[in-house]
Amino acid sequence: MPIHFRNTPANEPFLFDSIGNRWSQDFVRRREGYPLYHYLQTESGRGIVKVRGESYVLNEGEGLLTAPFTPHSYTKDSPEWTTLFAAFTGRIDSSILSITGYQSILFIDRERGLKIKELVDEIMERWETLSTDTFSQSIYCYRMLMNFTDSALNRALSDDPLYVRYVEPVIKEIESHYDAELTLQELSRMVYVTPQYLSRLFRRFLSCSVYEYLTSCRINHARELLIMHPHLKVQQIAGQCGYSDVSHFIAMFRKITGITPLEYRKIN
Repeated sequence: MPIHFRNTPANEPFLFDSIGNRWSQDFVRRREGYPLYHYLQTESGRGIVKVRGESYVLNEGEGLLTAPFTPHSYTKDSPEWTTLFAAFTGRIDSSILSITGYQSILFIDRERGLKIKELVDEIMERWETLSTDTFSQSIYCYRMLMNFTDSALNRALSDDPLYVRYVEPVIKEIESHYDAELTLQELSRMVYVTPQYLSRLFRRFLSCSVYEYLTSCRINHARELLIMHPHLKVQQIAGQCGYSDVSHFIAMFRKITGITPLEYRKIN
């Protein structure tokens, strides 16, 4: 049951914070979610993953990518359940949000899962080299993330007229102007619907509220600035991420990551 953890600073665009395969999976419950994007896939047997009230049965070759801090649990649904998994970090890991089509939960079917398994098996075989050759590891990590860009669920969202008409424009507005004082009222007026209706659409398609999505976007960009621009003060980063109140920014950063901005910068 091999598992490897990152033992170098997250200085590359993408890196594996942890990765493993042939894991005899036990019951796991994370009430506050996991702090990074995390992927779990069945190698043999069958398991059930519960995310925000929804249940996903993972048969052999099927997997689920879960966004940071998304509460979830999983348990086996067969006598034995073996899995492969990976958690992603890196200097621009905030861009995983767009790679996954702005979804907090992404189901991977067997066809794509088999390709991911081949890649993970290769990574595990080469880990002794990849653990120190972080440039090559980053390329492998990017290759794995690319398997999440055109899943069936992404295509379904792109084909849904409600998503395209109301949710997608708001996502683009948040991504482009997360540093501005955006409000639910302003965003809903932009697409000519009520705040309540826009909130319901976000829950339906992204499993989060508009405010949660905006906060996640801002904190992800803050994490990137903390690492890539070590000369910037916390006050400056707060302002560049849409927070006029530094104390509020620190409180939200701690709520999302579990640590303060300065602690995050020191760790990374």
